[in-house]
Amino acid sequence: MKNIAALLFEANILKDIPRSGYHFLGAGKESVAEHSFSATFIAYVMSMMTPEIDSLRLISMCLIHDLPEARIGDQNYVQKKYVTVDEEKAVADATRHLPFGQSMADLITEFNEQKTHESKMAYDADQLSFILNLKSIADIGHKSPDQWLPVVQQRLKTDIGKRLAEEIMATTWDAWWMDGYTE
Repeated sequence: MKNIAALLFEANILKDIPRSGYHFLGAGKESVAEHSFSATFIAYVMSMMTPEIDSLRLISMCLIHDLPEARIGDQNYVQKKYVTVDEEKAVADATRHLPFGQSMADLITEFNEQKTHESKMAYDADQLSFILNLKSIADIGHKSPDQWLPVVQQRLKTDIGKRLAEEIMATTWDAWWMDGYTE
């Protein structure tokens, strides 16, 4: 139980680690934990729309895909050009003493390898989370997301991911509560 408690504290620290790419936008902010929640919720929705996939694996993959960032931080585009991190070692160290550690390590490896349908959907959920944030920032008047949105949309791998991105781009960030608003 001691190792599991330590894992819970490790995952909890993701609430305090900022996603570093927002520095380049000049607007917006998000913690790694906030991003993980968003990606996991998107994966849940995608799994409801694609019943033939292994939804538990997809959702689990999204939930833990950034756990290594508790040890290595969130490396942005510029940092990745100069800094080499050992994510494999971080995953091994985080999961080594857990009875289900190999399962966690396998999910992170599967996410990173992008070979299975679930891992491609998880990757798209990860990107869709970023697209949602970029679109929200653009909708309130910031121009910096305009150059990033097409780049991130090009990363999408699945048909469902591409369709969701199209709809996100066609919907304003406040449509969910403004629809039907009256005084």
